Amino acid sequence: MTITEFDQFADTYDDDLNRALSASGETKEFFARGRVDHLRSCLLRLNHRPQTVLDYGCGVGDTSPLLRDLLGAESVVGLDVSVRSLDVANVRYKSPVCSFATFDDFAPSATIDLAYCNGVFHHIPIIRRAAAVDFVYRCLRPGGIFALWENNPWNPGTRYVMSQCVFDQDAITLNSLEARRMLVSRGFEPLGTDYLFFFPTLARALRFLEPHLSRVPFGAQYQVLCQKPLSAQSATGPVSGG
Repeated sequence: MTITEFDQFADTYDDDLNRALSASGETKEFFARGRVDHLRSCLLRLNHRPQTVLDYGCGVGDTSPLLRDLLGAESVVGLDVSVRSLDVANVRYKSPVCSFATFDDFAPSATIDLAYCNGVFHHIPIIRRAAAVDFVYRCLRPGGIFALWENNPWNPGTRYVMSQCVFDQDAITLNSLEARRMLVSRGFEPLGTDYLFFFPTLARALRFLEPHLSRVPFGAQYQVLCQKPLSAQSATGPVSGG
C-alpha cells in the first residue's frame, strides 16, 4: 500500500477497522487495550519501566495515549508514513506527553526505552522489513525493548477479519517464527513470544483461560518481545544480512 492509500483511509480508519472486527464481537479499543495490558504485565515481570516510548506505525494515534497511561510513560512519540493519519492523531491526542511525526522528521538516537508496533509489518514489503527493524534498533537505547505485535496467520478468524478489511488487501502476513528470525537476524535478543485473543465475544466466559494459553500458537495476534543487547554501543544496527 502506498503512502497516498494510507492517507485515503485515515478519516474512515475507525469505521473500516470496526467493520472488519465485527465478526469477533469486539471493537478496536478492546484489542488495543488488551495488547498494552499484556505488554504491561510482561514489562513488570522484567522490571522494565519505560519512560520514553516509540509507537512505530502509529496510524491515527489511538494506542499512544494507552502507552502513556497504562505504562506510565513520560514521553510517547508516534511515527507513521501517512501525513493525513498524523493530522488526525495530532487533533485527537497531541499533548505534552504524546507527539507525532513522520519517519523522515525523526532521527534515531539510541535513547528510547520501549518501541511498540502493531499490525505494521504485514504492510511493509518483505525486501524492506530488515531496514524497518534496523530503524527501531537505532532508536532504542542498549537494553531497550521492542514489542512487535502482528496478526497471526495460523488463526482462521484472523485471516477472515483481514480479508474483510479494506486496508489489509495488500497484506503479506508473517508468522511468529518468521518475525522472531527477522528480529534476531538484525541483532535483537529474543525474550519470548505470546499469543493473545483466543475467544470471541460469544465465548468470553472462557477468557479467564487466556493467560494459560499464551504459548499456544493459535491466538488471533502474537507478540514477539525482544531486547537490544546491553552490550550494544552504537546507535546503528547490524549492516550484514538481508
